[in-house]
Amino acid sequence: MPSVDEIVGHNGYQYRVKKDWVAGKDQKLPLKDCHEMVMAANGLLYMLGNETTNNVIIFNKDGKVMGSWGHDYPGGHGLTLHNENGEEFLYITDTARSIVAKTTLAGKVVMEIPYPKEITDYENAATYKPTETLIMPNGDIYVTDGYGLQFVIQYNAKGEYIRHFGGRGDGPSNLDCAHGIALDNRNADKNILLVTSRNQNAFKQFSLTGEYLGTIDMPGSFVCRPVVKGNNIYAAVFRSGDNQNFGSGYLTILDEHNQVISSPGATEPIYENGVLLPQQKLAGHFIHPHDVCVDDDENLYVPQWNSNQVYPVKLIRV
Repeated sequence: MPSVDEIVGHNGYQYRVKKDWVAGKDQKLPLKDCHEMVMAANGLLYMLGNETTNNVIIFNKDGKVMGSWGHDYPGGHGLTLHNENGEEFLYITDTARSIVAKTTLAGKVVMEIPYPKEITDYENAATYKPTETLIMPNGDIYVTDGYGLQFVIQYNAKGEYIRHFGGRGDGPSNLDCAHGIALDNRNADKNILLVTSRNQNAFKQFSLTGEYLGTIDMPGSFVCRPVVKGNNIYAAVFRSGDNQNFGSGYLTILDEHNQVISSPGATEPIYENGVLLPQQKLAGHFIHPHDVCVDDDENLYVPQWNSNQVYPVKLIRV
């Protein structure tokens, strides 16, 4: 097994692995699957899981548990932070209850968005299993139905339906496991929606009104949601090589040209004739990474799904 002090990563994006970021004395709250994490302006990290004893666990950057809340999200999956007129809110997707919940940082529910009855493809709520949200500066909400019919659904700030696009299929604009979504605003002249198509090993690019723009291929990497920070895109790779390849996850980082420059926990990214060669996991660091949270010092925090109920791992940039 690798040392917790081992350095991982490539090309200047290297990290010291700190598996014991959450000390044993703080590992008191029960876990099932640790799905996603965000960092609020108060410097605290909020992690969402599907354990209804404490759906949300709050940490400081040293790994100390600062609090917890939440008993109502048995399918707690996607967690997005949005600043609304100086107050921060969390958006939770629940794949079991087929809802999106908007809450305060303390867990008070201020809005729920049910399944989209406006879309006739949905026979009932059970066919809708939302996995992620993106909140735009104007308050518009995009929801990815990554475990359902694979649509991206746009709402206004009140939760009123605007449009939908994507959906299951074989065309370039279709999606297969639309697991996550982010706003790519790295180009000041053009905002792009980045949508995960995990089973296609890709991020797909759309306009804000749903027109397909292109694909970022990630050969062999079953990527989770994209996280845009600075000039980079960060993502957890849930599995690699094959979707049944248990325990084969790692992380990946793309540069401003959407090329992979570092893959902590995996082999070095290599391009031949402009095409990324498939990568493989290196032993020991991760099992099933499900998200990456990037703090202001560019350290990474990694919650994991189906990974022996472990607390998140911290990667300290070196």
